[in-house]
Amino acid sequence: MTQSGLKDRVARLRRAYAPHEHRPLGGYLAAMGTYAGVAGALAALVKATGRPVPERPATVDVVLLGIATHKLSRLLSKDAVTSPLRAPFTRYDRPSGSGEVMEQVRDSGSSTRHAIGELLSCPFCLAVWVATGLTGGLVLAPRTTRLVATALTAVAASDFLQMAYAISQQAAEGGKQEED
Repeated sequence: MTQSGLKDRVARLRRAYAPHEHRPLGGYLAAMGTYAGVAGALAALVKATGRPVPERPATVDVVLLGIATHKLSRLLSKDAVTSPLRAPFTRYDRPSGSGEVMEQVRDSGSSTRHAIGELLSCPFCLAVWVATGLTGGLVLAPRTTRLVATALTAVAASDFLQMAYAISQQAAEGGKQEED
């Protein structure tokens, strides 16, 4: 099938799938293809280096990577400081607390750019990519990956402690006002 034929087929599919809403199916296909390429390249690299793949990852590694994936996905998709990475694909909307921002995907006319904007502004969507990278790192460079994951996990724990502290401080201040 030619590239033109593929574009026509995707356009017909998009119209049939979501006739009253813009859904960038072509961009989603490009993102899925890129993800498959990255995952395939990681698998090929693991095979080429002869690194052993564990039959079952250790529970502690799954927990460590799970928390690290959560934190890195939020840092990349929501943190104010990382907004320059998302700016070509998103537009600032408003702050959303705790150093995070809400952004809207730019309407650029490009389904690929739209799909990248959705991916970069969605921590749930980005988590698949982050987890794949960290899992590949666990096989290819386990000590370094565990060190990085430990730092991200410590930051995630710190975030929850900061929020708990702020909530308890607000509760204490509210209690003082009621006593007065």
